[in-house]
Formats: sequence, C-alpha cells, structure tokens
Amino acid sequence: MDYKAVIFDFDYTLGDATDAIFAGFRHGFSVMGYPEPDRETVRHTVGMLLEDAYTQLTGDATEQGRAAFRAQFSSVARPMQAAGTPLCEGAEALLHALRAAGIATAVVSTKHTETLESIFAQHGLLDVFSFVIGGDKVRRPKPDPEGLNTAVERLGLVPEQVLYCGDTVIDAGTADNAGTDFCAVLNGTTPAAAFAAFPHVHIAPDLPDLRRFLGL
Repeated sequence: MDYKAVIFDFDYTLGDATDAIFAGFRHGFSVMGYPEPDRETVRHTVGMLLEDAYTQLTGDATEQGRAAFRAQFSSVARPMQAAGTPLCEGAEALLHALRAAGIATAVVSTKHTETLESIFAQHGLLDVFSFVIGGDKVRRPKPDPEGLNTAVERLGLVPEQVLYCGDTVIDAGTADNAGTDFCAVLNGTTPAAAFAAFPHVHIAPDLPDLRRFLGL
C-alpha cells in the first residue's frame, strides 16, 4: 500500500449514530412545532450539514430557524452519542491494522469534534488517530476541502499520499476537491451506483472489505 495516511468520515463510515441522530431530530421537530420525522428519511440526511438537513426536511431556510434547530438537536443527540455510539463492523480491527502498519489515521467529519472524541474514547480508540477534525473546526463544510486539506497539511503529506474514505457523494466530492484518492464505504444509505460520477479507487461494501483492499 502506497498511502501514508487513511482519513475517514465518521457517520456510516466508522460508526452508526442513527439512534441518537433520530432522537435529536424528533426532539428538535417537536419543540419547533413540526410533525415527527420519518426515521428512514432522517437516515438519508446523515452526512449533510445538520442545518441543511433541517432545511431540506422542513423548508425553513432562515438563519434563526436553522440555529434553533441545531441547539435543540444537540441538547439531545450529543449526550446520547457520547454515551454510546456503536462502531461499524470491522472498524476497530481496521484501525488497529493501519496503526500496526505505520499508516497514519485521522477523521474529517461534519460531526462536532468533542462528540467524535468522546465516541472514540469510549471504544478505547482515541489514541489511534493523529487527530480529529469535526465540523466545528472548519469555516466551510464538506464538500469544500478545507477540513481534508487541513488534515493532509497537519500530517505533513501531499494529497497523492492520502486515501479518504466515506459513505456519501459529499465525501467523494470532498476528496475530489482536495486531490486525494477516495474509497466509498457502503455502510450508509448511498448505493454504489451513486459514486460512478466521482473518481474513486474502490467501492467497499463494508470495512472488512476495505481492510482487504488495503492489504492489511
């Protein structure tokens, strides 16, 4: 494997926070007077900027509404995620295999950095990563490459030495914009065919397959 680092998205790439995310949406919608959302509809927004998901599902594009929803969502979802978010099958084995091979790992996600760090800490994996960059650490969300560019620079690498792994076309676009290779991971709601329009080196049905692809 020629990569010096593998950088990951989180939701439906390394972990599954559906229960907490849906609970946050239910609470936010209830407080703000909207009907309870459908769980599967909410799942299909995971990976989007939270405010954009809110706008897509409600039609409210006001800054006041978007900010209010984030506050209500976070009051429920963030503690739940920190308290118990399961990892996807094969995540722990893959991360330890990368570390054993001397390959750096990091996370670039729209999820809040403190939440991500709490999740990894509960699984004893925080020290596996060189660092975690959440959505609160960037000015422009994915697919803008700011977060991924920052990660590549912090690792002292160039884009050609890095593989970015994610589950949505937002992640694919982020990698394309940053100039890194991209591997799709099909743990989420995006089908393999959706990645055809984006450069990619592999489409992994799951993390054990990604590990095999990397030769670990």
